[in-house]
Amino acid sequence: MTARDGAGRKGAGARGGRTGDRGTGLRSVAGQVFALEALIALLVIAAVVFVTFYQARSDTERDASVRSLAVAEAFAKAPGIDAALASPDPTAVLQKRAEETRRATGVDFIAVLNRDGVRYTDSEPQLIGRRVTGDLNRAVVDGESYTELFRGAPNDAVRAVVPVVNDEGRIVGVVTSGVEVENISDAVRDRLPLLIGVAGGALVLAVGGAALVSRRLRRQTHGLGPTEMTRMKEHHEAVLHAVREGVLIVGPDRRLLLANDEARRLLGLTPDMERRHVSELGLDARTVELLESGRSATDEVHRAGDRLLAVSVRPTLPDGRESGCVMTMRDTTELAALTGRAAVARGRLQLLYEAGVRIGTTLEVVRTAEELAEVAVPRFADFATVELLEPVLRGEEPPSSGPATTEMRRTALSGLRPDQPLQPVGDTIRFDVPSTPMATALSAGHAVAQAELASAEGWREQDPEGAARALAYGMHSLLTVPLLARGVVLGMANFWRADTPEPFGDEDLSFAEELAARAAVAIDNARRFTREHAMAVTLQRSLLPRVLPDQSAVDVSYRYLPAKAGVGGDWFDVIPLPGARVALVVGDVVGHGLHAAATMGRLRTAVHNFSTLDVPPDELLGHLDELTARIDDRESEGPDGEARRREEGITGATCLYAIYDPASGACTVASAGHPGPALVAPDGRVEFPELAPGLPLGLGLGDVPFEATELLLPEGSKLVLFTDGLLEDRGRDLDAGLGLLRSALARPDRSPEQTCADVLATLLSPTPRDDIALLVARTRLLDRERIAEWEVARDPSAVSPVRNAAAAKLSEWGLDGLAFSAELVLSELITNAVRYGADPVRVRLLHDRTLICEVSDGSSTSPHLRHAAATDEGGRGLYLVAQYADRWGTRYGRRGKTIWAELRVGAEAVEPSAAVPDLDALEDLAW
Repeated sequence: MTARDGAGRKGAGARGGRTGDRGTGLRSVAGQVFALEALIALLVIAAVVFVTFYQARSDTERDASVRSLAVAEAFAKAPGIDAALASPDPTAVLQKRAEETRRATGVDFIAVLNRDGVRYTDSEPQLIGRRVTGDLNRAVVDGESYTELFRGAPNDAVRAVVPVVNDEGRIVGVVTSGVEVENISDAVRDRLPLLIGVAGGALVLAVGGAALVSRRLRRQTHGLGPTEMTRMKEHHEAVLHAVREGVLIVGPDRRLLLANDEARRLLGLTPDMERRHVSELGLDARTVELLESGRSATDEVHRAGDRLLAVSVRPTLPDGRESGCVMTMRDTTELAALTGRAAVARGRLQLLYEAGVRIGTTLEVVRTAEELAEVAVPRFADFATVELLEPVLRGEEPPSSGPATTEMRRTALSGLRPDQPLQPVGDTIRFDVPSTPMATALSAGHAVAQAELASAEGWREQDPEGAARALAYGMHSLLTVPLLARGVVLGMANFWRADTPEPFGDEDLSFAEELAARAAVAIDNARRFTREHAMAVTLQRSLLPRVLPDQSAVDVSYRYLPAKAGVGGDWFDVIPLPGARVALVVGDVVGHGLHAAATMGRLRTAVHNFSTLDVPPDELLGHLDELTARIDDRESEGPDGEARRREEGITGATCLYAIYDPASGACTVASAGHPGPALVAPDGRVEFPELAPGLPLGLGLGDVPFEATELLLPEGSKLVLFTDGLLEDRGRDLDAGLGLLRSALARPDRSPEQTCADVLATLLSPTPRDDIALLVARTRLLDRERIAEWEVARDPSAVSPVRNAAAAKLSEWGLDGLAFSAELVLSELITNAVRYGADPVRVRLLHDRTLICEVSDGSSTSPHLRHAAATDEGGRGLYLVAQYADRWGTRYGRRGKTIWAELRVGAEAVEPSAAVPDLDALEDLAW
């Protein structure tokens, strides 16, 4: 290049700023094409070398695999191999033979193994007797011959494994042979020089060809750089093609010089119209007038057929001389339509968001279906119906297919007006005709739109009368979509239009399917919850008492309400105890579901069993806590014990146990982490007695004893036991719940049944979060005229006077028919207490539903029932008591014991099975 040329280029660069766009090297298009072609050639050649190398390696490995398998199978099936394996020293027989075969076949190793993988032979003698690594079960157990790429000691290898089968068909050993991976790699590396040489030659040819192409391209492009060429192309495309505006260039003679593609589309022009006068182009009269006038315009609206165009006109020469003009135009019709579609799409997205929030707010199947119908109306449809399969409504698993899916129950209906012609909620909806939109959607598994209901022959055939009413009402379009969850049909949703003139179209299908998919998931979740909730409720109700036992100590009413969101482990119980007493129990197991209900049943059974011991409440809770801890310890045994304990243990249960004695009005209460009872006096005064709270059951703190509290209850008092679900709820803490409970109980002269109703009316929320157990017991006192008590001296002669006094009292009570049995029972019990007990000795008779005879003394030694021999002088006392009494037992107190017996009132005297001496003689006999 000359100095003059350089100066010229410098000046051009100063004027246009394009110095770097023109020249040689990689800045020019030709240079970049050369570099790209050379790079592509290099990559292609490298890829071919790489593929060829690894193909050779793969072929070598495949050859090694085939050769190893053939050698192993031939050696395993060779004569005498099974006999050699059965010989005392297989190595001596097979080692030499294996080495000869290995050298002859060219494999790296042949090893004979027993069934446990221990080597009998090997190419490395020091490995004989060692067990091979890897899994040989496919050969030893399944009898399969196979090859594998083995990685491990002593070397990585392509290994074949073949079982050795004797004449009896038993697998007696394994033969392995193979080629080491290192030898395979060496064979492949030998081919690398040839591959590299071929690749180098190909690269030289490719680079030479790219240089020739680049040289020719440099001459054709005059050394232009890509930036300048791109800018020139962009300017041309922007003016004539790429812009979304129509462009017309009109000459001074008002003839069309140029029209870009968008202008031809908007105005309906053809290429042969160029050089024609604007009046011959078929334009609107106002547009022709504007172009002929030569005046300027900005965004004037002109009509072009059925389009509205925003038109701007500018002259081509700014100095006012006679010149042509440039007209640009935009299609505002499409912009308006696009704006409308965007608004519709935005509304649909907003509706989907609202559907995600509003659908599935509860775990109730029917309510979820109603929420789907309410969301769709009126923003998507004028009317919406939801039909579900009967098993889904019951919480059961829906059928996967079959005729059961053609019959559904209408579950929800929502519309713009109440006077709609559709079948009401609760009706059975059938889709027997295959050509109905509903049946088509079910069989296809996606939404189906029926733009014109009047032309839907299958729909009209399914229900002619209903279809006629719907058409007469104005229903004109239908969109039906199946509700699918996990690929199974739960039901379907139908959207109807009557007041909206536009029918459903294809653009509505995807929205309806998305809406139905969200609702189907919520309905399936509600169905699953309904099933589990029903199972838990059934289990829990089967474990709770169905009928309260007969007893005279208290009048009892109760309420049990399972939680809407999941059944828990609350329970209650009324247990009659000896001596006309009664035990009142409430408890709560932390958690919900089947496990909580089953745990509740275990605890309730345990309380029943421990109550037969007739121990004080605090002692009973101690036994229950110890049992709970043992159960949790057993659940935690084993490798997954801690997880099983968390899932199946009883930790987290609370219990309140109270014993009421109608003879004295005393009530003894103990709590294991449970809220204390409410005590309502006969005048309506409400108290919450202070109790030692105790710890929940099963916490492993058995060294902290439970404490009992004794209350003295006047007759007519109400003892109210409850679980914490009654007090605590959303927006209400424990103190607020206690205040509401106090106000509900502070009403005198209310029966237990009325008290239960008052409490629930005051505290119950529409959807309780936890189970509620409520037990109201109004106390009674045993008539003092029906109680007789005597102190007995520690003298055998004192037995007869007490017995006679008891007979007189029975006569006074009108129980002469029980006199003999009662006297005999008392005589035996008092004689035993006098002879073997300790002071003080007391006798008490209670006339309740039964006649209760109680003998107490200060000793804790309890007699036991035994059968005396014919020659024994004593030992028949408790046997006679058991013969004459309905029930008998021993109750321990803080000091001493009480032996009691119950005799049925109104029953005939029991005839003994053996001769009984007179009562005075019995007093002289020992037990």
